[in-house]
Amino acid sequence: MSFGRDCVLDLFDDLDNGVALPIEDGQLHYFPNALDESEADALMMQCITDLPWRQDHIRIAGKSIPIPRLQCWLGSSDAHYSYSNIALRPQPWPEFLLRVKTRVETLCAHSFNSALANYYRDGADSVDWHSDDERELGQDPVIASLSLGTSRVFELKHRYKKRLPTLKTSLGHGSVLIMQGGTQQYWRHRIAKVQGLQEARVNLTFRRILRNTVAG
Repeated sequence: MSFGRDCVLDLFDDLDNGVALPIEDGQLHYFPNALDESEADALMMQCITDLPWRQDHIRIAGKSIPIPRLQCWLGSSDAHYSYSNIALRPQPWPEFLLRVKTRVETLCAHSFNSALANYYRDGADSVDWHSDDERELGQDPVIASLSLGTSRVFELKHRYKKRLPTLKTSLGHGSVLIMQGGTQQYWRHRIAKVQGLQEARVNLTFRRILRNTVAG
């Protein structure tokens, strides 16, 4: 399959069972309607009001810079996680998210013990190019990304095959994107800033932390 310089992924019309998205060296499966609109509305509001959001910082050129979003790490008590020198100790699962976790696990036939919640308050919030390839996740992790709120464009670019285009797809309200296989090893992804966007987005990425690799 050939692509232009920036390729918008074709989601076809299979809205019930999801659709496999074309990608080299990885596996993506997208479920546009994992939650219906009323469920997604209620879940987003509960996440915004009830989760213990925190503002983390990273150091760039010796300066402490706030990351452009709020986040919260949830999971079992020993599911510690870190990235970019940010150590995240898990907050207990709220009951309403345990129910959601069970639904997502059924959807992708995989179990999770943790989730990173991100709150994009408006278009000025973003996440830069990265891969979820920390050692706590093991090799070829399965990550299920549940999106709530305004649609944002999810971009991927191959880490090594520069001939491949940047892939883009819009992640809608109540959708789930499953990333597995070599996706984290071979691809980076991001949510870019959107000038003038006022609407919020909440994203929950369900993961499994491997206990024998967990940092103290």
